[in-house]
Amino acid sequence: MSKIKNIFLEGAISPTFIAESISHHSAKTEIGAHQIFLGQIRADKIDDKIVKAIEYTAYEELALNQMTTIREDIFVKYELTCMHIYHSLGVVNTGEICLFVFTSSPHRKNATLACNEVVERIKSELPIWGKEIFEDETHQWKINQ
Repeated sequence: MSKIKNIFLEGAISPTFIAESISHHSAKTEIGAHQIFLGQIRADKIDDKIVKAIEYTAYEELALNQMTTIREDIFVKYELTCMHIYHSLGVVNTGEICLFVFTSSPHRKNATLACNEVVERIKSELPIWGKEIFEDETHQWKINQ
C-alpha cells in the first residue's frame, strides 16, 4: 500500500504555490505533457443572494484513505509520471482556487484522461463538504454539480 499523502491545505491555494509545483517538474525530461485542473470559487447567485465564499470541511482520515485508493487506481489505469492533488479546507473566497489537480505523463492523452477522472472521483467519492457563505453572512450547504 502506498504512503497516505495529505491533499489538504488550509485556505485558498495560491498562484505562487501552483507555479512552484509546476516549475519543480522542468528537470523531469521524461514528461511530455501536464494536465492541470484548477477549481475556483464562483460568485453564484442563489435565491437573490450572492456567494462570497465557501467553507470546506472533510472527514479527513476517510478522505485521505479514499484518495490513496483513487491514486492507485489512476496510476494502474494510465501511464503517468506523477500526480499531485490539493484541496482546500476552511474558508475560500470567490475568485480563489480551492482544488488543484496536476497530472504528468510522457503523452498528453494519459495526462488529460487521468486528470479528468481524478477530478470526477474527488467530487463523487470523497467526504468533503462545502458551506456556501453569502454576502449577507447567511449560509447553506453546497450541492456538488
